[in-house]
Amino acid sequence: MGQFDWFLKIGATPQAVAVLNDQPILFTILIVVLIAVILECVLMWYIHYATMKPEQRAAKNKKKKAGTGDNKNAAPGRGR
Repeated sequence: MGQFDWFLKIGATPQAVAVLNDQPILFTILIVVLIAVILECVLMWYIHYATMKPEQRAAKNKKKKAGTGDNKNAAPGRGR
C-alpha cells in the first residue's frame, strides 16, 4: 500500500500509481503548476479589469443592467 493508491479509485493505471509511489515529487510539482496557472489567470483578469477605461466599465454596467430585465431578443412564445 502506497500513499497514492487512492488514484486507482479515480481511474489511474497501476503503472501511474507505481510511478507516483516511487517519485511523489511529481505529484507535488503537478499541484504547484496548477496553482501557478490559476494564479496567473486571476492576475490576467485583474490586469484586464484594472486597466479598463471608465467608459468601458460604464458600457459593461449598462449591458448588465439592460440584460437583467425582459429579454427583448428572446424568441416569441418562450417562458410561458
